[in-house]
Amino acid sequence: MLPNTGKLAGCTVFITGASRGIGKAIALKAAKDGANIVIAAKTTHAHPKLPGTIFTAAEEIEAAGGKALPCAVDVRDEQQISNAVEKAVERFGGIDILVNNASAISLTNTLETPTKRVDLMMNVNTRGTYLTSKACIPYLKKSKIAHILNLSPPLNLNPMWFKQHCAYTIAKYGMSMCVLGMAEEFKGEIAVNALWPKTAIHTAAMDMLGGSGIESQCRKVDIIADAAYSIFKKPKSFTGNFIIDENILREEGIKNFDIYAIKPGHPLLPDFFLDEHPDTITKKVESRDVPELKEEKPQPPPKQRSGAVEETFRIVKDSLSDDVVKATQAVYQFELSGEDGGTWFLDLKSKGGNVGYGEPSNQADVVMSMSTDDFVKMFSGKLKPTMAFMSGKLKIKGNMALAIKLEKLMNQMNARL
Repeated sequence: MLPNTGKLAGCTVFITGASRGIGKAIALKAAKDGANIVIAAKTTHAHPKLPGTIFTAAEEIEAAGGKALPCAVDVRDEQQISNAVEKAVERFGGIDILVNNASAISLTNTLETPTKRVDLMMNVNTRGTYLTSKACIPYLKKSKIAHILNLSPPLNLNPMWFKQHCAYTIAKYGMSMCVLGMAEEFKGEIAVNALWPKTAIHTAAMDMLGGSGIESQCRKVDIIADAAYSIFKKPKSFTGNFIIDENILREEGIKNFDIYAIKPGHPLLPDFFLDEHPDTITKKVESRDVPELKEEKPQPPPKQRSGAVEETFRIVKDSLSDDVVKATQAVYQFELSGEDGGTWFLDLKSKGGNVGYGEPSNQADVVMSMSTDDFVKMFSGKLKPTMAFMSGKLKIKGNMALAIKLEKLMNQMNARL
């Protein structure tokens, strides 16, 4: 872990979405130095699935050694942003650091993203970041520290990061484009940078998105808090950078990253927008051919179903139990292209569970389309579903949270396949 130096003592840090998760972790790290933290977040009453409010976060910040000002702020509302900025300046005398952390996510494709959800992502991520920055800039200009940090990715224009969740990518990249523009616009006055994790980070939101069991593939929020802290220590001339958490901490001399792992030694899920795995970029052309292969699908001869797919489903069937069904509560349909392909199902809703060839008797919650080769690789642990989805090898329709839940089940079966 990166030690605190006391450099942020008396500094005022304005953080959006600081009632929980990454925002709160950055707040607590700064609070240990004795910083003043403005908690600009929406949650004033506890959410049934997401713990933490602006008031519980304020208590934790005070306990860690900081001063807290909880402000109810929906970053879609310009007036609420202005009010919080005014309160912060009135209470603490100015603003030294702004962290644009508030964000909305929906990993859905164009036809499956409702307009309401598009508006939410654009208005929270891009517009909220822009307006909060605009409101804080006059005060940041007067600060000796003067940092804006956006929790957003490097601007990677590889189409694979757009094809499955175009609206989300546009909204997150809008935050990154604020970095690009404002770093240049306020050069010499305010440092403006972006920070993004190399791996998935474990938060309550990630649990809701990925289901239980996802945490073993994640790092703790501490890695982002430490990386943010190391950025705040830099001079104003350190600006316009798209920083990856692990990289900046290596520069700080951190060598052992197991300290940040939820389950040290366990493989980690790479985060979105980073081309760390060249094989994920391939198959762009092949993936476009998948719909045409559906013509080959009608009733392949029975002998074709005696291969690897049949064997995989047989092992899956042997692994089923009432506990698995109770924990999952979903029906999955697989549209497999290529040899041994066709429509298959995995019913984890009916008592005892069931698998088979053809469509399920109950309507599927999730439909997954991929090649038979990738299906077998996925169930045997050689291809992570998340990477398969992000690279276009796997297409998903339906409930994304239930799709991610299946990953946990696969991990349990890997030893047998």
